[in-house]
Amino acid sequence: MILLEDTRQQAGKHDIKHKWFEEHGIEIRRCRLYVGDYTLPTNQSICIDTKQSCMELINDLQTDHVRFRDELLRAQEAGIKLYILVENDFQWISQKKNIFNTPVTCIKDLYRWKNPRAFIFKGGKQAYPNCAKGSWLAKCCTTCEEKYGCKFLFCKPEESAEMIIKILQGGESNG
Repeated sequence: MILLEDTRQQAGKHDIKHKWFEEHGIEIRRCRLYVGDYTLPTNQSICIDTKQSCMELINDLQTDHVRFRDELLRAQEAGIKLYILVENDFQWISQKKNIFNTPVTCIKDLYRWKNPRAFIFKGGKQAYPNCAKGSWLAKCCTTCEEKYGCKFLFCKPEESAEMIIKILQGGESNG
């Protein structure tokens, strides 16, 4: 199997996926993709845009909103089903207070997700009192799905490569 990977994917940040692809006989060819990070050369009507974390997704929805929205629009206008695959895992936010995030498996789980920035304090005060909350993120994802026809999926980093292949072969696995 041949998998196309966007040339804008940063080298060294996807080693877990690349190792899995190699172990399963999947050849990666890098080229500039119209949307997303991964697709098949034989069927580019399904593309996957990967996010390293919920924090990267927040950045796309806030800081890079116009670029992210434009990508969703490009996919919609071209008839491409775009999946946004967000990698996340169990994460300690504050070990001192035993505060942690359990893995997010679907948009609904974002309502209980805690932004790690909410637990950063400087001079006894919360450093980011207006940081994005999980409920805001969930609402944004739902709105994007309804408005642009994309689909948000969530997985652990070590599951990402296998999910990419399943989705591209037509077997969406969660959400």
